[in-house]
Formats: sequence, structure tokens, C-alpha cells
Amino acid sequence: MNDSAITPPTTRRTVLATAAALGAAAVLPAPTASATGRTAVTGAAADPAALRVRWHTLLTGGPGLDLTDPPVAAAVARTGKAATTAVKGLDPARTDGLFPDLTSTTVSNHVTTSFKRLATAATAWAVPGTPQYADPVLRDLLLAGIDWMLDHRYGPGHTRFDNDWDWEIGSALALNDAAVLLHEALGPQRLDRITGAVRHYTPDPNLWRADRQIATGANRVWISTVVAVNAVLSASGDDLTRVRDALSDVEGSGANSVLAFNDANAAAEGTGEGFYSDGSFLQHYKHPYNGGYGKELLNSLSRLLNLLAGTAWAVTDPDLDNIRGWVDDGFDPLLVRGEVMASVCGREIARPSKQGHVSAQTVIEAVVRLIPGFPGETADRFTALVKQWIAEDTYRDFLAVTDLASLVAAQRVLASPVPARGPLVAHRQHPRMDKAAHRRPAFSLGISAYSSRIYNYESIQNENLHAWHLSDGMVLLYTDDLGHYSEDYWPTVDPARLPGTTVVAGRPADAAGQRTTSTADWAGGTALPGTTLGAYGMELRAYGSSLHGLKSWFCLDDVIACVGSGITADAGTAETVVENRKLRDPQTTLLVNGTAAPADTGWSARLDQVRWLHVAGTGGYVFPEPVTLRGLRENRTAAWREINLKYGTDTPVTRPYLTLWQDHGTAPDGAGYYWLQAPAASPGRTARWSAAPPVEAIARSLAVHAVRRTADGLLAANFWTAGSAQELSSDGPASALVRPDGRTVKVALSDPTQLRSSVTLDLARPGLTVVEADPGVRVAATTRGVRITADTAGLHGATLSLTLKRS
Repeated sequence: MNDSAITPPTTRRTVLATAAALGAAAVLPAPTASATGRTAVTGAAADPAALRVRWHTLLTGGPGLDLTDPPVAAAVARTGKAATTAVKGLDPARTDGLFPDLTSTTVSNHVTTSFKRLATAATAWAVPGTPQYADPVLRDLLLAGIDWMLDHRYGPGHTRFDNDWDWEIGSALALNDAAVLLHEALGPQRLDRITGAVRHYTPDPNLWRADRQIATGANRVWISTVVAVNAVLSASGDDLTRVRDALSDVEGSGANSVLAFNDANAAAEGTGEGFYSDGSFLQHYKHPYNGGYGKELLNSLSRLLNLLAGTAWAVTDPDLDNIRGWVDDGFDPLLVRGEVMASVCGREIARPSKQGHVSAQTVIEAVVRLIPGFPGETADRFTALVKQWIAEDTYRDFLAVTDLASLVAAQRVLASPVPARGPLVAHRQHPRMDKAAHRRPAFSLGISAYSSRIYNYESIQNENLHAWHLSDGMVLLYTDDLGHYSEDYWPTVDPARLPGTTVVAGRPADAAGQRTTSTADWAGGTALPGTTLGAYGMELRAYGSSLHGLKSWFCLDDVIACVGSGITADAGTAETVVENRKLRDPQTTLLVNGTAAPADTGWSARLDQVRWLHVAGTGGYVFPEPVTLRGLRENRTAAWREINLKYGTDTPVTRPYLTLWQDHGTAPDGAGYYWLQAPAASPGRTARWSAAPPVEAIARSLAVHAVRRTADGLLAANFWTAGSAQELSSDGPASALVRPDGRTVKVALSDPTQLRSSVTLDLARPGLTVVEADPGVRVAATTRGVRITADTAGLHGATLSLTLKRS
């Protein structure tokens, strides 16, 4: 194929083919439309080598930075400071390692980190206004550092060790960046060595690892980026063509397309990595990873699309439209005031450099890059999202931490007349990864489950060693305390008592049970469209013990009804954790039935006849049937290295916690629990709801969990088997919501096992007829009301809904 002859058509789906984001249009001529309506690729846009300037702009912000603008000046200063830190200890005269702390020949991230430090320093060397800008001494030091790495660690003459990712992706990305930044100083011989070394490890955008596996998900985009920038450095149009085609799997089966939703591919082990149409993202086969590999895929893809925009190699795959769904369904519901919900961040929660709000920064940067390539309504929607995301994070100022290029682009976005979207108020479920997000004006709440389809947690490369219960019904509450899951939460929280979980007391071995699916199929729920009403649940079959139980969360606007039944174990003490909160103030008030509990660190007590609790700054908990709980205040001390041997430090950190749990006893048989969680509620509201609960439990058996809201009669039910809950019955496993609203009744239902071909509900409400129903939903009259039959085959747990009215 003659690359210069490629002229992709100009269409709405020719993403990023009409403008280059982040100032790239200023350094490369914009594509022009020919008389035939096709994009004419001419001049620099047809020259692979010219794209180096575009990548340079993505790394530095480009020429013409306004150094009098305070945010820009601050970003330039950060760039210089980072470089000063990066070059500490750099000594090409050493024989054991380029840096004194990176000398290992068995730990591969020492190679990647060495290249990253060189690239960090090279960025400052290339950015006007830094102390290092165009410094010949630093230039020569960096060139010598690159030579050292090529001589001693990286390239055709060296054997890879440890993790393939470091050789084919991590080191290659950083070395490519350093080469772009230092290009004019490299000389042809050194440039050939660099491109040859990268090509040695990463020659093909479709394959990776020493055994040349098909690359999928984020790995495919990372590898494509490596090959693309290497192609720019070596002026290879053929390689850029292969990159463009690899993103769509043009020559493959389609199972590994990065851009296509993976709904049809999940059944085959290893081919279901990537985004799903419900917004789920899986990597490493069955691990939820929107906030880890998912954000990196979006980030790298946004850079690639920018690099190739308006050229012969622009990506024109119609599946680029799916990116809209990735952002709207895969990130927006999971981004809470600048933080990605931890349940979808995988092992990154155990990295001190990825605490709390860091992952959201990557998502925002990616969407900022995407805006110029999506015309009209989508660009406005993304702009509104970015404005909202940046404004609502008052904990970590995006403009004060992002890179120069993203800062300049974000400033343009913020100057747009498009208004911010406003806070998200919604209930979203992701059945393809067994997660739910409940978003309300005053709080957000994430529920983490797993099943026969999804792994419980990931612990590889000696990371995330204590995440045993991350999916055992963990409930993470996000309030105005925006730093709660930052500031060393994950090493210091008691990992055996994560909030919401039901567990057998004790601490398993490090990484025990990681990458394990459950033997249970029931995990998921249903939601009424356009509301914050959802039913969610899981059948818990714990790893490493005989613990079994049924757990439900009925998310009804500002109240979450938490129900458990059938909690059984052959041995050990079973507990359900009501709350485990890191305290901003160690003296945070805990009210028990209206009376303040002692605030002393080390306080521990049995709390009898508890009707309601209130934790200041967190909210209330109502127990319609008085229970006995245990309470504990403690300072917890740990080091990041305890949960991450790869990136953790040995420095101890201490944080105060308040933990509340219900003890089900030793070897319980059929135990249960029931409480109403009222996040952000005041003590007064909590007390009033204790006197007159807004939600009542109507079924807590092994067949069904069901609750009714007193204000409007809404019925929410999780059927574990065939059963009945007052006027509603099901022929088998199902989740359902029935909401009366005047003369209409709205119904939502699903099959959380994702195994049934149909679900049948009988609703004993006479005189109802259908107003509207989703495809596959049928309604027939019965002597007592109506029978609703829904075809659920192939829906993978998605909700079906219908509206009925009284005749």
C-alpha cells in the first residue's frame, strides 16, 4: 500500500481528522477538503517525521507558552522541580546502574524507572522557562545516560528479565519520549540505536510478550503508541499504517479490536478485555479496571488520535463513536468529585503514587484531548463534563497538578461558553463487572461484588497484598471528606473489616485467593431508569472458608436498606461491617441512640440495643430491630510496603479509625442483619427515621429479600430463588422494582445470574394495562393482576423496564 495515497473520507466519524488538539494544529498544517469531499493529505501531514513536532507538543505544551500566566508559570516551575529530582544520583560513570537506587538486574521496573527519570529531565530541558531549558551540561548528561542504558540494560544485546511490560511498554514509552525531546541533539547513530532497541522489544502493534501473544485492551493501545512514536522517529509510514489498523484489528478476527465493545467476546478466556456497552472495563481477563487499565487506555488512545489526526494514518473506524459511551457510562458514574471509585482501580489502590484523586486526573486529561475531534453535541457534552469534574474537586486542583499541554488545553475548555454539567445524580449498575454506583447530591456510594464471571481482586507483581475482601460486598461512601480514600487509607485501614463486607474474622496470607471467581452466579440488580432507585445484591461464597450468605442493598434515594440472611459458616467468627471510617478528627462524635460514645483512642465496647447511630461528617444508621454491635476507635499504623512490595515504602504512617460491626458469632447458622444507612443525614433526621423508619423490610428469607418505602409504596426485591414478597412473586432468580406513581406503576427487572432465558413476575395489582415496555417484555392479565414475562437471554444482567397504568 502506498501510504501517501491514503485519503480517508471526511465524515462525522472521522474522529480528530479535522483538527489537531492541544495546539498541534499550530505546528502542522490542518487537512483540507478536496473537491471530492475527501481529506487531502499533503505536506507535513503526509510525512511521518513531521509528526515528531506534534508529539513534542503533547509532551511540552508547544511553542508560545505564556509564561506570564500564573498557572502556566507554576506548571513550568513544577516541570523544572521534577527534573531536579529526577537527575539526582544520575551518573553514567557507574557500572552497576545509572542511578544508585536502580541497580537491579532482576527487577525490571528499575529499567523503566531509569528511562522515566531521563524523560522527565529531558522534558524540562525542552520547556522554555525552566532552569534546565537548553542547558548543554544537562543535555550531555542525558545523552550519556541514554548511551549507558543502551550499553548495559536495553536493546538487542540484552536479555529481558522479570516483567514483559517494562521492556515492551514502560521503558519503550519513556525512551521514545526522551528521544523526541532530545531529537536535535541525538545524532543519526544514536537515534538508530534507540529506534532499533525499541523495535527489538516491540516490533508489532498487535503482539506482545516474549511468546508473542495477541495484545488486548490497554496493552494493545500502549504497544501501538510505542510503535507509532518509534515510527515517527524512524520516519516509517508503513509502521504508522500498522498502528492505525491495529487499533481496529483490521486484519484480525475482531475479537481484539480496541474500539469495539467486547460484549460478544467475554465468553472466550482472554478475548474479553476492554470496554463493554454498559460502561464496564475488564483487563487481565476478569478484573474490573476502569480506574486502572481503562483510564490508561483512554489516555494513550487520546494521544494516539491526536498524533495521527489529519494525516494519512488518521483512524476512521466507525467504532470510534464508542468512545462517547466509554466516557458517559464507563467513567462519569465512577468519578466522584475528582476521585475514581476504588472498587474499579484494581491493584493501583496499593500504590502510594496513585492515591485517591490521581486516577481522575488521567481521565480528565484524556477527555480534554478528545474534545477537538468530536464535533457538535459530543464536544459540548465532554466540555460540560470536564468543567464539572475540574470544578467539583476541591481537594486536588487539576490545574495545579496537570502537565503543561493538558493545562493549556484545559484552560481553553474552561473558557468555553458551554456551562458545566452540574453534579451527577443517578443510580448506575455495571453488570459486566459486578459493581454499582449510587450518586446523590450530598453523597455517593459504591458497591463492590463478584461472581462466577468476575474475579475478586488482583494481586500480582507483589502488589495489593491485603485486598482479600475488596469484592465481598464492600461499600465505599464518598462524602464531603474528599481526602478520605487518600492520605494513606489503603495501607492503614483494617483490611479484614472493610465497610459493608461480611467476613470470617482473621487475616489470610498475603495475596491469598487473588484472581478467584466465586462459585455463585447471583450478583447484580436492577434500576428504574431516570431515578436514583436501585436494587443490588450478591450471593456471597467466600474464598478460603465455608462462609456463605445473601446480601442486598436497596438504594432508595437518600436511604440504603442493607439486608443480609443465611449467613452460615462451619467455623470461625462471622462479622458484617457496618462502617469503618478514617477520621479527619480523632474526636469525631459517635452518637449511640442519641448519647455520645467515648471519643478516646483505644475505646472498644459492646453496644447493646442499638436503634440508631450517627457518625459526625458521615451520616446515620438506623436499626429498626435493635441489635448488638461492637465499636472500636484506634490509631492504625502501617507502611505502604506492607501492601506493595514493588512500589511501597517502609515509612510508617498512622491514621485514626472508627469501626462498627455486627458479630454473628462462631460458626453461625442462618444469621442475618438489617439496617438503613442514611449518608450525610443529620443526627435529628437519623433519630426521626429511627422512630418512624422510611423503609420497612417485608422479606429476609433464603428465597427473597424485599423492602417497601413507606412514602410511596415502592417495592424493591431480590429473589434468590422462586418466591413471593407480598404482591410480587417471581418464578426464579430475579431483581425487581415496582414503583406506584399516581395512576401508573413503573417496573424494572433483571436476571442477576445472567443465566436465565426469561424472568416471569406476577404482580397482584388488578386493572393494570401496558403503557410502554422495553423490547422482549410481555404482559398478560391474570385473575389477581398481571404476569410480566421478560426475555433476558443475552442481556448479561441488564435492566428491562415497563410502565403500567390503572384502567
